[in-house]
Amino acid sequence: MNDFSKILEKAKELEEKMKESQQNLKKISVVGTSGTESVKVTLNGDGEMTNIFLSPETLKEDKLIIEDLITAAHNNAKEKLKIKTSDEISKATGGLNIPGFKWPL
Repeated sequence: MNDFSKILEKAKELEEKMKESQQNLKKISVVGTSGTESVKVTLNGDGEMTNIFLSPETLKEDKLIIEDLITAAHNNAKEKLKIKTSDEISKATGGLNIPGFKWPL
């Protein structure tokens, strides 16, 4: 019975760390770039785009090039967000690899 109470105690501790981690994730902000930083996309911790920057030079480009640059900057930001999210979850779980646990990104 003693081992079981230790397991429950650890589970509660992990739950608290995960709640704290979820709050920290909401505060994350990442900037993805493309075209030598002529396009910048900012995402929050929920993966929502909060800002987009297009340099004046970029606006002179062909529409398809601008679309590609925006897509590339968004993908760059999303990759950075995945890394930051994974790092934050690792802090909460102490580096445990929890099978089946995947953050929704």
